Parts: sequence; C-alpha cells; structure tokens
Amino acid sequence: MVIPQHVAIILDGNGRWAKSKGMPRNYGHAQGSKNVERICEEAYRMGIKYLTVYAFSTENWNRPGDEVAALMKLLRNYMKTCLKTAAKNDMKIRVIGEVSRLEEDIRTRIAELEEATKNNGGLNFQIAINYGSRDEIIRGVRRLARDCVDGKVMPEEIEEKMLEGYLDTHDIPDPDLLIRTSGELRLSNFLLWQLAYTEFYFTDIHWPDFTKEELIKAVEHFNARDRRFGKVKEEQGQDV
Repeated sequence: MVIPQHVAIILDGNGRWAKSKGMPRNYGHAQGSKNVERICEEAYRMGIKYLTVYAFSTENWNRPGDEVAALMKLLRNYMKTCLKTAAKNDMKIRVIGEVSRLEEDIRTRIAELEEATKNNGGLNFQIAINYGSRDEIIRGVRRLARDCVDGKVMPEEIEEKMLEGYLDTHDIPDPDLLIRTSGELRLSNFLLWQLAYTEFYFTDIHWPDFTKEELIKAVEHFNARDRRFGKVKEEQGQDV
C-alpha cells in the first residue's frame, strides 16, 4: 500500500463528541488533544513523513469567551506535553499561522518547542494555530510586495514557487491527503493554496474517536483513487 507523504487533518467534532456523552465542550477538546498525540505516533509508524493538524483557526476567536480561554489553557498545557512527545518520537515541530495575536507566554513556548525540535529526524508535525488560509496568503503577498518595492523581486519574476516561499508552509510539501472528521464537507479556510491537488477523505467519526484503524481506512481510500495529478510516487510508500 502506498503511504501518502503528507497528511493534513481538520480536527472536528470535539464539542459534539463531548455533548453526546453529557460532558462540557472543553472535555471534548481535552480528549481531542490527547488523541493528536496518539495519531502522531501511529502516523509515524505507518511511514507518513508530514502531518499537519488544524488546531485553532482565525475564526475560532468568535467562539464564547470562556471556551476560547479554555482552549488557550489547553494550548499552554499541550505545548508542555508536546515537547516530551517530540523527544520520545523524534518529532520536528512547526507552528503555522499568525502567532502574534497569541499571549506572549504561548509565543515563547512555541519558539522554544520549534528550536528544541528543529534537528529531529522523525515525523514533521505542523500545528496550525490562529491559522486561516486567506490570512496566510494575504500575509505572504504583503511580504512579497515589500520585496518588490525594495527591488529584491521584479514583478515579472513572480510565479508559483516564488509565492509558495512566502507562505507559512514554505519548504513543506503539499498534502497528498486531507482528512476531515465529524461529517462536515468543507475546508473551513484551511490550506486553500496547498490543497489544489490533494485527495479528500471525510468521515462521520468525531475526532476523539478517530483511531489508527480509521487512519488506515483513510489511506486505503487514498490508494483507491486514480492520482493523475500530483500522484504520490510508489517509492514514497511502504506496506503497513
């Protein structure tokens, strides 16, 4: 079976999962956070080289204040446990998104986490925090425009690869497979540029219940598709 090099996941359904069990939404977010660690380990064992998860979007600030505060507290705790997980599994961590809106202590922990794991050779794990694809593209275009004004780039030189170098995901291959849990069938402003030739897999399973078996099922669906554009090369995969 061919293993996709890069898998992106929209982690959806934490709140609904908690509600179905008579628990508060924050309980679902906490359990979903724990599941991220489990899936990181399973993805690496399967041979996936890059895993990108949508943790907190630019639109999530519109949620009730107490829920946002709880998510920020959870993020702080996750930054601590993620460092241990990264050391255990040799993960290289990278945060994408506009982190300037985050509190200083969270930004500091992100910088420390990225610095501490930058030379790790295992799973490349990208966490999208305060991320929105339209925002990412606008920020990238602004940086590119400044370089044009400074004479570093001529407008006629601009092409796809150059613009990609100004995005948060520069130096990261585009996802081969996108997974969205909890039955929603939309991209929610996630990696719009990068998903141009990506295969999509939607499941009704809520994120806290997404297991190794569900990940394998998604990869099996990926293998069943006719990948005529951006096809994953056979040598990139391995049996599971």
